[in-house]
Amino acid sequence: MRGFNPSNKMGSIRSNSSLWFESSPKRSPIRVWLSFQKSMGVLVGGNHTSSRDLDKVSVPALLVLEVERILKPGGIGALLVGSTGSNSNDLIRSATPVSSLLRFSSVVHVGHVDQLNLVVFKKRAENASAFYQYSIPEDCPSLSLTNPLIELMEPLVSERPTTPEYEKSVPYLPKFVDVSAKKRLVYIDIGVGELLNANVSDWFIPSYPIDQKKFNAYFVHYNTSILLSYVKRPGITFVYHPGLAGKVNERLHDPDEEDMDPYEGEDEFDFLAWFQETVHYADFVVLKMNAGKVELKFLKDVFESGNICSVDELFLRCPESGGNDDDKNMTSKSCMDIYKGLRSNGVYVHQWWGD
Repeated sequence: MRGFNPSNKMGSIRSNSSLWFESSPKRSPIRVWLSFQKSMGVLVGGNHTSSRDLDKVSVPALLVLEVERILKPGGIGALLVGSTGSNSNDLIRSATPVSSLLRFSSVVHVGHVDQLNLVVFKKRAENASAFYQYSIPEDCPSLSLTNPLIELMEPLVSERPTTPEYEKSVPYLPKFVDVSAKKRLVYIDIGVGELLNANVSDWFIPSYPIDQKKFNAYFVHYNTSILLSYVKRPGITFVYHPGLAGKVNERLHDPDEEDMDPYEGEDEFDFLAWFQETVHYADFVVLKMNAGKVELKFLKDVFESGNICSVDELFLRCPESGGNDDDKNMTSKSCMDIYKGLRSNGVYVHQWWGD
């Protein structure tokens, strides 16, 4: 099985230095105060505390990464760094090395505290930061192939494109990769609510350079009306995943479902195991999915299990204004961060806008 074992938890730093954290009210972001002056001593809660020189630590940056790691999504951290002046250029110079070390956070403020410079950063939202943290090994065929192609992809946009030229400009992966010799092509569509009111011939990606009939297609959904009314063409398989129903307040009512026997053990369905088995022997995998809460949790599992190394091309649909309740917390900025995080790891991901 091609995969990787991401190290998304930093190991403990073995030194005689200590960190303390000021208490914070419930639901308030954790605030971590760390000073790294010339002596690299520790500043905790505004009180200078003597400690051994952190220059003796083999990689001092690990300490900064550890502080960032323990922050909760949305948490705020602050670093006091040595100051060489009081002008704006000095502030920029002091923030630059801090910003370069931060993996899941963004600098939100730089200022003065006595004779030091204060650099404040905020950790990105959980869904967004999760896809920045994985270290992809060399033994990951699909991402090793697509990583050099990321710079050739269409630019990410904040709003739905309205011109047909945009769709024509999207460089689908088969433009760069010869798939003519590949025998088993797999297309997996997770949470395809659009199919309920669409023609079955419209399910595939418009303008995709490979005939949809060449794919073994799998539609994953909680609503069996898709199976009963739409999935009739040979080569299309319906996968009933009751867990996807968690992202809506109510199931769509379908009178045909009343005549169907309930699925035995449906709550025990191991979707990740099914996905792994399905993509393991595939030669080319295209995955299309919504960016709902349940789907993003699954996508994280795909990364952590190493199955992302079997996904060649991804189409991810973020909710637009007026989405369902589950999508209201997904802002356009956090969605953009997800796209950027995926591409930073070499995932050939497109923005999918639906019909």
